[in-house]
Amino acid sequence: MESIGLIAGNNRFPFLVAHEIKKSGNKVVCIALKEEADPKLEKVCDKVFWFSIGKFQKIIDALKSENIKNVIMAGQVKHVKIYSAISMDFRAIKVMGSLINKKTDTILKTIANEFEKEGMYLIDSHTYLKHLLALPGLIAGKKLSLDENKDVDFGYKIAKGIAGFDIGQTVVVKDRSVLAVESVEGTDECIKRAYKLGGENAIVIKVAKPNQDFRFDVPVIGLQTIDTLKQNRIRAMAIEAGVTLILDKDEVIKKAQEEKVTIFGV
Repeated sequence: MESIGLIAGNNRFPFLVAHEIKKSGNKVVCIALKEEADPKLEKVCDKVFWFSIGKFQKIIDALKSENIKNVIMAGQVKHVKIYSAISMDFRAIKVMGSLINKKTDTILKTIANEFEKEGMYLIDSHTYLKHLLALPGLIAGKKLSLDENKDVDFGYKIAKGIAGFDIGQTVVVKDRSVLAVESVEGTDECIKRAYKLGGENAIVIKVAKPNQDFRFDVPVIGLQTIDTLKQNRIRAMAIEAGVTLILDKDEVIKKAQEEKVTIFGV
C-alpha cells in the first residue's frame, strides 16, 4: 500500500481520482486548494490539508511529512487565479520570479521541477482514470451531417493550432467560421460567448495540446459541460479521442442523449 498525494482543484475530477486510488488499494493524502476545492473531499480522502494556492512551501512540507513520492494534480484551477492578488510565500514568489513567461505550461513544469527537487514526482492526471477516456466515433446523440463534419474538420485544425501556442484548447465554429476561441476564461465561458455572437447550432471542438503533458493538463468534459451545451443551444461537441476524459462517463452519455446533444470522438 502506498500513499498518493492529490492536489485538488474544483469540480468532480479530484473525487473520481480519489475514489480510483482507494479502489486500487492505496491511500489518498489530499492537498485541497482553498480557493477551488470542495469541502466534501474530507469524506473521500484519507487525510486532507487545506492550503491557499500561493502557500507552496507548506504544500511541499505537508506532502513530505506523509512520505509522499507520487503526486497527482486533478481539478481545475482557474487561470485567472494566477493574476489575482493571492498571498504567496517566499518559495512561490521565487518560482514565479524565475518564469520566462506566465503560460500555463511554463508555470506547471516549473512547479513539477520543484517537486522533483524534493523527491516527489507528478504522475499523469488520468493514471487511474484510463477507462473514462473518450473513444473515437459517435459517443452520444445523432450522427453528424456531412456539413457538420466539415465544421469539425475545420475547427479541429484551428483548435490544434491555438493549443500548440498554449492559448486554449477549445474553439466554437459555425459554417466554417470561428465564433469563439478559448483563452484564460475556460471552455464554458468560451461556449457562452460563441452563442452570444453566432446563435444556435454551433459546433464545439476540444482537443489536447500537441505533445500534451498529461501530468497537469488533461482535456476534460463532464455533466456541467452538457448543461452548458444545452443552455447555449450547441448542436454538437467533438472531443479528441484517446486523450479527453469524460468524467461520470455513463451519466454524461445518458444526459447528452436526453438533451439531444451530440458528443463525438475525433
